[in-house]
Amino acid sequence: MPDTGALPRRVPTLAGFFSLGLFWGAWAAVLPSVQQATGLSKGALGVALLFVSVGSIPVMFLIAPPAIERFGARAVAVGCVFFSFATLLPGLATSLPVLIVSLTACGMGSGLVDVAINANVGRIENATGQRLQPFAHGTYSVGVLVGAVGAGLARSAGVGQEPILITVSIVIALTALLVSTDHAAVHAGRTHGLRLAHGLVVIGLVGAVAFIVEGGTESWSALFLERQLDARPAVSGLGPGVFAAAMAIGRFSGQAAGRLSDRLLLGGGATLAAAGCCVIAFAPTAPVALVGFAFAGAGISLNAPIVFGFAGRHKDAATAVATVTALGYVGLLVGPPLVGGVAQATSLRVSFIVLAVIAATVVVAATRLRFD
Repeated sequence: MPDTGALPRRVPTLAGFFSLGLFWGAWAAVLPSVQQATGLSKGALGVALLFVSVGSIPVMFLIAPPAIERFGARAVAVGCVFFSFATLLPGLATSLPVLIVSLTACGMGSGLVDVAINANVGRIENATGQRLQPFAHGTYSVGVLVGAVGAGLARSAGVGQEPILITVSIVIALTALLVSTDHAAVHAGRTHGLRLAHGLVVIGLVGAVAFIVEGGTESWSALFLERQLDARPAVSGLGPGVFAAAMAIGRFSGQAAGRLSDRLLLGGGATLAAAGCCVIAFAPTAPVALVGFAFAGAGISLNAPIVFGFAGRHKDAATAVATVTALGYVGLLVGPPLVGGVAQATSLRVSFIVLAVIAATVVVAATRLRFD
C-alpha cells in the first residue's frame, strides 16, 4: 500500500519524464523509416498519428486517476511496464492498420505515464512549496534530445527502426523497476468515470493550442529536413534534437525564473515560437531550418510547465492534472496529423506557416488568462 506520509521521490519521477521523452524523441527520428516501411503518404501517416490520442485520452480520464489512487507514486511503474511493451510495436508495422493499432497502444501507455509523473510532481510542489515542473519537463526534453539524436545517428549507421525502439523499450522497463520502489501516496480524490476538473478547462484548451505547435513541430521536424531539404538521417535527427535541446534550456531557465509571471512567460514564448515556425517554413537550407527549430522549441518550452503546474496546485491534483493533460494531448497529438493533412493538401512549408498562426493565438489568449 502507498505510504500516505511520504512524498514521491524526485529521481524516480524524473526518470519517468526522461523515459517518456526518450521514446517520443526516438519516434520522431525514426518516423521517416516508418513511413518508408509502411509506404504511407503524408496524409495517411497523419491519420495514423491521430490514434495516439485515441489511445491516450480515455486512459488519462478513466484509468489514470484510479490507478494513482490505488498505486500512488508506483502508478508510474505500472504505466512504464505497459508502455515498454507498446513501444516495440510501431517498428514492426508494415501497413496502415498495424501502425494504427501500434500507436493506439503507445498512446495508452504514454497517457498513463504522463498523468502519473505530473501528479507526482504536483504532490511534491504542494508539500514543499518549491517549483519543480519546469525542471521535470526539462528532463523530458533531455530525453527527447537523447532519443532523437541517438536514433538519428543510429539510422545514419544503418540501424533499422526496430532495434532503436527495442533499446528505448529496455530503458523504459528499467525505469519501471526504479519507480516500483517508491511507495508514496498520491491522492486522486474520488473518481466516478469521465469528468473534468472545474475551472481548468479554459487553461487546458489554451495549453492544447500551444501543444499543437509542439507536437506538430517535433513529430515532423526530421521528415521536413529529409523530404523538403534533402538532409541525411544524421542531420534530420538533429531536427527533433535541436527542438528538444532548446526546450530543455527554456525549461531549465524557467525553473529559475520565479519572478516572471506565467502570463509573460507563456505569451512571450508563444511569440518566439511563431517566429521560429516562420523561419522553418521559409528555410532554404537545413542549418537555417535548425535555427527555426531552436526558436520554436525555446518559445514553446514553458507551456507544459505552466499549465501542469497550475493543475498540480489544484486541491484534486490527479484529476486536475488528468484534465489539463488530456486536453493538452488533444493538441499535442492532433498537431502531427494536422501537419500531415495540410502537407498532403499543400506542402510541409505551408504546414509550418499554419503552426505559426496557431502559436500567435496563444499570445492573444495568454493576455486574458487568470493564473491565480
